Amino acid sequence: MSGIGASEEPGAQSARARALALLRIRNRATAAAILPAAVAVVLLVAGAQGHAVGSGWDVARWTVTAGAVVVLLVAAGVAVAVVRARPAVSPTVPLAEEAAPDLYRLVRELADRLGVPAPSAIALTPDCDSWLEDRTHPSAQPPSRPDADREGRSAPGKGQSAIRRGHSGTRSDDGRDRPASRARRARTAPVLVIGSPFLWWMRIAELRAVLAPVVAGTGPSAHPDIAAARRFVRGLDGVVADAAVPVPGPLSTVRRAPRVFVGWIARLLLRSCRGHAAEMERGVAAAASVRAQGVDYGLRIVAQEQVGLAYAGWDRLLTRVALPAWEMGRWPSGLDAGVVSALTELSRRDRLADDFASRLGERPACDLLEEPGAADEATSLLAARLFHGGPAESGPGWSPVDWQQYPEEVVDRKWRIEAARLHRVLDALDSTRTASAPAHQPENVPAPDCAPVAVHVPGSAPGRAALPADAGVPTLARVVEYLAGRGDDGEALAAGISAAVAREAAAARRRSSPEGAPTAQGTHGALDVGGDVLGFWGPVPLPIFPLLPHRTGTELLADHVAAMVCCAAVDTAGATPGLDWLDGPALLVDGERRADLGGPVLSLVEDGDAGPLRSWLASVGVRTDKPVRLV
Repeated sequence: MSGIGASEEPGAQSARARALALLRIRNRATAAAILPAAVAVVLLVAGAQGHAVGSGWDVARWTVTAGAVVVLLVAAGVAVAVVRARPAVSPTVPLAEEAAPDLYRLVRELADRLGVPAPSAIALTPDCDSWLEDRTHPSAQPPSRPDADREGRSAPGKGQSAIRRGHSGTRSDDGRDRPASRARRARTAPVLVIGSPFLWWMRIAELRAVLAPVVAGTGPSAHPDIAAARRFVRGLDGVVADAAVPVPGPLSTVRRAPRVFVGWIARLLLRSCRGHAAEMERGVAAAASVRAQGVDYGLRIVAQEQVGLAYAGWDRLLTRVALPAWEMGRWPSGLDAGVVSALTELSRRDRLADDFASRLGERPACDLLEEPGAADEATSLLAARLFHGGPAESGPGWSPVDWQQYPEEVVDRKWRIEAARLHRVLDALDSTRTASAPAHQPENVPAPDCAPVAVHVPGSAPGRAALPADAGVPTLARVVEYLAGRGDDGEALAAGISAAVAREAAAARRRSSPEGAPTAQGTHGALDVGGDVLGFWGPVPLPIFPLLPHRTGTELLADHVAAMVCCAAVDTAGATPGLDWLDGPALLVDGERRADLGGPVLSLVEDGDAGPLRSWLASVGVRTDKPVRLV
């Protein structure tokens, strides 16, 4: 195995020095725990030999002995907690070697070229990043899947990688790999986690160049001092995370007290380790970067530009395209394929590269997978879990959708759901006005049969008239007339929509969470992800990485009014729902995207000025008086 010696680069030497410093902290903590016991032994031996006799010495002897026993018990409890703690492990999609033999071969050849051990396995993450992850801690291994046999071994082909052993390890004197050494390397080598968007966007040579410095990190990871230091820090981190998990049931505070105390001790040790651990990881990264400079260095500089592009396209795809589908219970099953379309559109619009077409003619890295579609679907579902908090499996109210179905099943349905919500809130406000109208009428003065009655509704503009009896008809004219002229009515409508959205989101979280499991805003336990457990991340609730910041009532109202306009355009002007890879749901008029709707809608919502919107509607040919089909 590749080690770190005096002849290695400065980064490797620094990493080893910091690892030794971490191990010294561990040893000092152990010595502090043993010291009272050593003093007690000295006092007991002295008393047995007739030295240090007397009542005072007897009291001191038994006091120190009792204290030593307590300290040893606490130290043993902390040690057991560190060993049994489950450190944070990134939720990933395991990639078996049978599912990607060419990718495994590429990584092994890269490790051979770098002179480092090959990673023990490969996994995919729905993010634009790649890293090595140590999963050698006894409690860091994924739990048994439902198809595991009685001995705890998972059945072949069910998320477990069939890794070929002995590829880059030590050999016996006769030149043959020793089976024990191969098995030991397989247990200690870290897992290579690859960002799934890279596989679809990058070419094979670009992926190899980007992975070179990552794979080079297996060399320092194989050093026993660095590996031991990492296990120590990860164990302490797991104890701290475990101490933050609430304990359900009666006497929860009493039952949680020992865990909190052990967590406090682990937190003290972590504070003393923080600087050394950070410097150790910097040294490991520097050593890996230096080692990888001789492998595709020039190509790696070019490939880093594609990394930035992939990140930009991935972010736009998640926030503009995937999020609207997630919010209505659908998850796009081909996000990685979608990022290629998004980046192609981005490059076409911004002319980012002159040789873009020739680059796309090369073989993409996803060709290294046996079934790219299955891998894309698995990472797409995990992305929905991490960024939105949806269920771990498809079911009622949570089903996949492909890109061909997206405009009809997501875009059109999203518009009509929002339009229906807008009219429900309008109906509620109208009902409030109607109910309060008699209390504000002058006595003995009947209202005209056809004229609306002037009423005052809390939160609305004084003097606004109650709407006629047929105001509940879902027409665009009703919405425009309601908001025209500005006033507090728009604020009341925005507040009502915000409350309705919050209620529906809470109901969706309750439906998507298993019984007894935490919701997206809870702080308990773990949630299953395809048989694995997101509890690897500790008490962090789902979604782990929420994409959408809090939207104000005005922003929500503008979205709902725009949805109503789009529904009216589809129903009365022959427009169609569409998908823009960078901006998400789009309205197509005569096959062309109309991106100029936002300004007129904001003028109506924020200023009560309906003029710009009326002009836009006239240019498209939308009939505002016709009823709109709602969900």
